[in-house]
Amino acid sequence: MPLTTSTVAAIDQRTKDDPDFAAAVEAELQAMHIEQELVALRHASGLSQRQLAAKLGVKQPVIAKLEAGKTRNIGLQTLVRAVKAMNGRIQVSITPAARRGRTRRKRAVSTRRATSRSRQ
Repeated sequence: MPLTTSTVAAIDQRTKDDPDFAAAVEAELQAMHIEQELVALRHASGLSQRQLAAKLGVKQPVIAKLEAGKTRNIGLQTLVRAVKAMNGRIQVSITPAARRGRTRRKRAVSTRRATSRSRQ
């Protein structure tokens, strides 16, 4: 079922207003991206779900659930095993979350500047 314009607008607004909701949406989008990349890698590797399952020592439905996003909380070790079986590689990136408004560091710098001006 496609999303309506009003639904998309409501999601956008809630994402702007609610940082927890925004984080949940981002996590879900990341999961979907990983699933799509797994399918693309499997296709590029020329493997069927059944062949990949055999390489990993699992049954084909496990791979189907993994690719469909029906496997929640997939472990990094499982993901690494699957990607290695398809001669791929994983890149993990850790970045700070975007902050709204001024950050502490900026406030600290501003405070130091004000303090040094008052001493002069």
